[in-house]
Amino acid sequence: MIDHVHDLDAVREATDRLLSAIGELDNAAVAEPSRLPGWSRGHLLAHLARNADALVNVLEGRPMYVSGEAREADIERDAPRPLTVQLADLRDSSARFLRTADVPADWSRTIEMRNGVTDSAARVPFRRLVEVELHHVDLGTGYELTDLSDEFVAREIDFLTERFTGNPGVPALRLEATGKKHGGRQWSTGRPEGEPVSVSGPTAALMGWLAGRCDGSDLETGGAPLPALPPL
Repeated sequence: MIDHVHDLDAVREATDRLLSAIGELDNAAVAEPSRLPGWSRGHLLAHLARNADALVNVLEGRPMYVSGEAREADIERDAPRPLTVQLADLRDSSARFLRTADVPADWSRTIEMRNGVTDSAARVPFRRLVEVELHHVDLGTGYELTDLSDEFVAREIDFLTERFTGNPGVPALRLEATGKKHGGRQWSTGRPEGEPVSVSGPTAALMGWLAGRCDGSDLETGGAPLPALPPL
């Protein structure tokens, strides 16, 4: 059962944490490369601001973006802005999202994301949380996958394994968490046919690999090659 109120509180906390970290940067740092190929930190900040506005559109029943081309153009337009402008835009857009999400609504309704993807409105706050937390890591300012909460990491693995289930580009996989917190927990994903490849490791490493944030070198496969995953 998804608790959108709990997730909105988590979004507020994660956003405050991100804004505090950004406030320690300067204009030169914002222009430097992020951990995402081809994107500066400015690209990431612009994307996060425009994603907040896009999720307002989703919650209010409008298309998430005018078009894929417009989405990319907006990010390229906003990426070079100085830190003060980036910070103000991200703060304001994040606040708009939270105000919209605080309006009483039918959270069981179906909403439409990009590319025709549909979901329950109740999952939108967690989708925003994923954007804030993972892109905070992508900024490369000292916030790492291992700093993410155990709850978030486990839920993101749930989300990603669901997303990859049935994907013809992903072989059958059986994932197992090691460590004290979630040790022994398992997930299955990928194609329904074939002998599953067993992949085990700490939950942060499993999530990082599924999300394309690490190469999986901390994972164990029993000697089998670690499968390549399609981009998200």
